[in-house]
Amino acid sequence: MGLSRRKDFVNDCFELVLYAATVISLVYFLLQGNSAKLMQAVFIVGTLLLLRIILKLTHTELFPVLRFSVLTFIFITMIFANFWGFYGVIPYLDKIEHLLSGFILCFVGLVIFKKLAKSELPSPLYASLASWFSLFFAVGMAGCWEIFEFTGDRLLGFHSQGGSLVDTMADIICCTVTAIPAALYIRLRGAVKEP
Repeated sequence: MGLSRRKDFVNDCFELVLYAATVISLVYFLLQGNSAKLMQAVFIVGTLLLLRIILKLTHTELFPVLRFSVLTFIFITMIFANFWGFYGVIPYLDKIEHLLSGFILCFVGLVIFKKLAKSELPSPLYASLASWFSLFFAVGMAGCWEIFEFTGDRLLGFHSQGGSLVDTMADIICCTVTAIPAALYIRLRGAVKEP
C-alpha cells in the first residue's frame, strides 16, 4: 500500500470514527431526551455527508493532509467543543478554532484556485495569483461564517457571538492572522505547482 493510499485509508477511518462518535452520542442524548443535542448530532452527520457530496459532485480531491485537517477541524468545533461542551472547559477555544480555520481555509482556497485556473494562466503569475486568491478566500469565508453566526443568533436565538462586535472582529482577525502565513507559504515555498 503506497503512502498516499495509506493516508486515504487513515482519513477514511477517521471519518468513520467521527460518524460512530456522533451516532453513539445521538443514542445517548436520545435516551436522555435532550432534543437540542439530537439536532446537533443530525447537523454533524449532515456536515460530514455534505462535505463528501460536494467533493464528489465537483470531482474535487483534497490532498490527504488537507482532508485530515478538515476532519480534525469538524471534530474540534462540532463534536469536541460544541456537542460535548468543551467551550466552557478550555479558555479561548473559539479563538483557537478561528486561528486553525484561517490556515485550513487558505489551502481550501488553493484547491479551488487550482481547479478554476487549470493551465490558462501564464506561469509567472500562477503562484502569485494562487496565494492572493487563497488569502482572500480564507478571509472572505471568515466573514461569511460571522454572517451565518449573526443570522443564527438573530433568527434562531443562538448565542454564538454573545451579541458582541468585538467577538466577531476578533474571530475574523484570528482567521486572517493564520491565513497570511499560509498564503506566504503557498507563494514562497512552491506549494503551488505551476501549470
